[in-house]
Amino acid sequence: MNDLSNASSVQSHCYSCKPIPSQVLYVLVPLFFTGLAVSLFILIVVHNAFFFVSLLSLSALVAAFLIWNAVNWRRSRALFYYLRSFPDSDLRLARHGQFVKITGIVSCGNVSLESSYEKATRCIYTSTLLYEYRGLGSNAEMPCFRWRFSTDFYITDSKSGIRAMVKAGSGSRVIPLIIESRLVATTRKCRLLSSHFKKWLADRNISGQARLLCLEEGYVKEGSSIAVMGMLHKDNDVVMIIQPQELLSTGCLWRKLLLPVDIDGVILGVPEMVGPMANPPSSMY
Repeated sequence: MNDLSNASSVQSHCYSCKPIPSQVLYVLVPLFFTGLAVSLFILIVVHNAFFFVSLLSLSALVAAFLIWNAVNWRRSRALFYYLRSFPDSDLRLARHGQFVKITGIVSCGNVSLESSYEKATRCIYTSTLLYEYRGLGSNAEMPCFRWRFSTDFYITDSKSGIRAMVKAGSGSRVIPLIIESRLVATTRKCRLLSSHFKKWLADRNISGQARLLCLEEGYVKEGSSIAVMGMLHKDNDVVMIIQPQELLSTGCLWRKLLLPVDIDGVILGVPEMVGPMANPPSSMY
């Protein structure tokens, strides 16, 4: 079993760097102030506002581009688009060491998982997030606790019918693109917790006092159809999908105005969906 909970986020666990390197900011900020000083000088001395207006317009475009990439990086949008656009591979034709995308039905290996709150059994990946709302208007989400686990499992290639083991267990780097469903959410008008939720909190030594909380959970059960991206490893009759030995990049997604993101783990996602959900949404209570 692979405990992914130690990472503060999926990105910090599996990505080598953010899409906007700090060196870029170190260059852009001095350039902006230099250009601002020159344009103000021209505006005051020559009474020509063209350079000043042009600088503000260009700066606004650059800032919007950087903010757009920062926001989408936090939401893993580049990886979702990359997963969706990457063609499915055929294990009969794929070579050893090739980076592949396999779509098919999953089955458990020697170890299976159980989801924390809904108690869904025979899972190959589980994720539970507990948030507490704080801040102005109670709109700020602060993750109180985060539990993410994955394990080795099998996937049957939908194209070739070949069964391959996916190394997502202990020691493997995994990038799960599984969006959790909201199961419990208290509001400002109703902060009372159900008895089941209180017991769940007590079992984890978490205070059950009335406050703004949100519980989200996601999992992939045996029999689900998912997409897996990783490096193909063939050893005689054994076929495995393992993490890449070198960093990979999504490349620049110009249609979405997204900068490249480096990846160094096995990607798990739901095929043909930008925002996948492996478990059906449940009602809030």
